[in-house]
Amino acid sequence: MSSPKFKIFDVRPLLARGEEPISLIRARVDALPPGHGLTVIAPFLPAPLIELLKSEGFQSTMERCADGSWSVNFWRE
Repeated sequence: MSSPKFKIFDVRPLLARGEEPISLIRARVDALPPGHGLTVIAPFLPAPLIELLKSEGFQSTMERCADGSWSVNFWRE
């Protein structure tokens, strides 16, 4: 299988407004077609999200960005 194509979802503005992004992340993950993934950009490492999606069969990679935020890729094999 080729590498997944990732859609980016930056949740930092939502969190800055005090909004909880989990339902929006869930909707995006549930709508992913085969061969696609989701990149979530957050101001902190979203460990609970990583564990939740791992339990649903998602793989993930994470990277600390230069500005201190985190970029986490989620996809299914």
